[in-house]
Amino acid sequence: MRHLFLSAALPVLILAAGPALAHAPIDPAVVAASAPPPHFPRDLSPEGVKAADDHLALEAVDGAEARAFVAASNEKALSALTGDRRYEPFRQQAEAILTATDRIPGVSFLGEGLGNFWQDAANPKGVWRRTTLDSYRTAQPQWETLLDIDALAKAEGRDWVFKGADCLAPDETRCLINLSDGGKDAVTVREFDLTTKTFVEGGFVIPEGKHRLTWLDRDTLLIATDFGPGTMTESGYPFIVKSLKRGHPLAHATEVYRGQQSDGGYGVSPMVFRDKAGAVEAVLFSRPLDTFRSETWWLKDGRPVRLHIPDRVTLHGMLAGTLVFGLDEDWNGSIKSFKAGTLVAPPLAGLEIENPHLVFGNLQVEAFTPTERQSVADVAVLDDRLVVALNDNVRGRLITLRPRGEQPYRSGELAVPANSAVGLGDSSKSRGEVFVSSQGFLTPPTLSLLSAGPAAQALTELKSAPAKFDASTHVVEQFEATSTDGTKIPYFVTRPKDLAMDGTGPTILFGYGGFQASFPPAYKPEMGKLWLENGGVFVQANIRGGGEFGPGWHQAALRENRQRAFDDFAAVARDLEQRKITSPRHLGIYGRSNGGVLTSVSITQHPELFNAAVIESPLIDMLRYQDLPAGASWIGEYGDPRIPGDAAFIARYSAYQQLRPETKYPRVYITTNTRDDRVHPGHARKFAARLGDQGHDHLYFEDTAGGHSNDADPVANARRWARHYVYLSQQLMD
Repeated sequence: MRHLFLSAALPVLILAAGPALAHAPIDPAVVAASAPPPHFPRDLSPEGVKAADDHLALEAVDGAEARAFVAASNEKALSALTGDRRYEPFRQQAEAILTATDRIPGVSFLGEGLGNFWQDAANPKGVWRRTTLDSYRTAQPQWETLLDIDALAKAEGRDWVFKGADCLAPDETRCLINLSDGGKDAVTVREFDLTTKTFVEGGFVIPEGKHRLTWLDRDTLLIATDFGPGTMTESGYPFIVKSLKRGHPLAHATEVYRGQQSDGGYGVSPMVFRDKAGAVEAVLFSRPLDTFRSETWWLKDGRPVRLHIPDRVTLHGMLAGTLVFGLDEDWNGSIKSFKAGTLVAPPLAGLEIENPHLVFGNLQVEAFTPTERQSVADVAVLDDRLVVALNDNVRGRLITLRPRGEQPYRSGELAVPANSAVGLGDSSKSRGEVFVSSQGFLTPPTLSLLSAGPAAQALTELKSAPAKFDASTHVVEQFEATSTDGTKIPYFVTRPKDLAMDGTGPTILFGYGGFQASFPPAYKPEMGKLWLENGGVFVQANIRGGGEFGPGWHQAALRENRQRAFDDFAAVARDLEQRKITSPRHLGIYGRSNGGVLTSVSITQHPELFNAAVIESPLIDMLRYQDLPAGASWIGEYGDPRIPGDAAFIARYSAYQQLRPETKYPRVYITTNTRDDRVHPGHARKFAARLGDQGHDHLYFEDTAGGHSNDADPVANARRWARHYVYLSQQLMD
């Protein structure tokens, strides 16, 4: 299920950028050329990079040397962090938040009721349960347990983590349950019967893997998985889709679509779009060519036919015979062209024609075109209209769009809280309903229901989460920093109302800057309790590489232009210093996953700007990332280090190779997870080891379960956040 946000009507102050930058940015190209670090490869070929790497043994996830390194590092980190007087109060506060029973139960439509997955102190692995909409509206909904993951894990002796369910419309009584061993992305799939609340004897069972599968009908699955040697791409994802009949083993599945073994991205995916009665409207296949480009194929009369649409699109569903998708690149034709970022809905049947030239008769194809400071955040496709969540200067808006044949779409706007984020949850064509959520940095989430009938004019609030920290002491402001090329970079500051503007504010600067991921205002209760209540400042930078302003904002920092994201982040840090909100002594940064690229590079390029960095689940060795699962799937974002030209621009920033023994770095905290099968733990291990080799003080901690998402156990997650904020307090407040 999607996460949905909005914030309270907080006063948001927008100011112009400050005076000229106080510090000249470091040019990484000049640094690399003038004084190569001691472990910078002389030869940037894959063989040369490997030969220069003295910590390859740490890439063996469960290797003896790696286990010894992790054990020694963990002992040091735990002594420094859990021995701090603040650790236990932080842990208790975080656990109380993460296991609280008064938080909003996130729900999805499930048959005639609503489904929810719930974790708390009594059920750390969680229970999958359901209730009725009427009961959900009450203060104390009556829940029916469908599947107890704690009990299942105990009975089967497995470290099961629930990774969602796919239930067959329209009755949704048969479901495919995804179970991960230890929180990995790879899952085992088992068929479950909601009427008996048991796994189906003799039902569908798919062994562990990174599957792409969906129901076709009650007795048929469309599945892309590991069918044996030669059926997986270089990045470890499937490229063949087969039809699997009930009662048949995988070996007897019938091929219906095939990509190529050289395909990039995350593997071919089957998609089944249904009408309000549950009947199949269309079966499509997405064949990734790289991280962002994909071919789209339509299974027409049992034969796959390629659709002539751009390679960079986001598919949303079917509306009255039209295929609804967002454009991540311009779509040019001899009759009409559409700009990147536009939401379009051409007739599916018109897309199979060779070189269609965008000829669709007089049908209105363009549904919505955002402005330069807007982007489409999410789309729900109902039976007669679209519900669209927008980012407008990184704040949420909610509109509805109804097709009118040859006329422009009829647009309506629904009232949402000001200065907030808006997100869409699950939607139901049969019900004509969609969940909408809102939240802000200081305002807890609210969950509402939009019933898109003819008379629908407003949202109906269902639940409002209680506050988890005292927000009365802080305010939210939005500013802009000027990056090195003159681009204005927006960022939010959540700070104490009485902050002394003398540069002493202990400040966490968060950024991501990749994969077109947007970061609007969000309520972070553990951050509010452990950081804001203790007088801290939180800053969220909307740097290039994200999707806040549409595809162009993302593509401006791709591949050889990655340095722009790092420059944007540094510009925000300097702007905070110029405004005297904080100073390098009191400024720390946090980022995870792709944000680990950002934070590790920021530390190596600009150690003078920061005194702390939490580098979590990170990519860091960017000259070998393609060789660490599932790195090859991200080549479209970063480039391919096996190509000399790409290796040259990646080497200029790759933090693992750019570490220097003579440079004074802040004491950083690197942390990851042994069972992370999305971003390999070798990145974090090797960076920590090289810091140690060069005599740089640092902390490294590796948890043994939880996977990349850190959602396996809220009690363990509380310990994780306590470690983070103890470290940040030590570096920025002490």
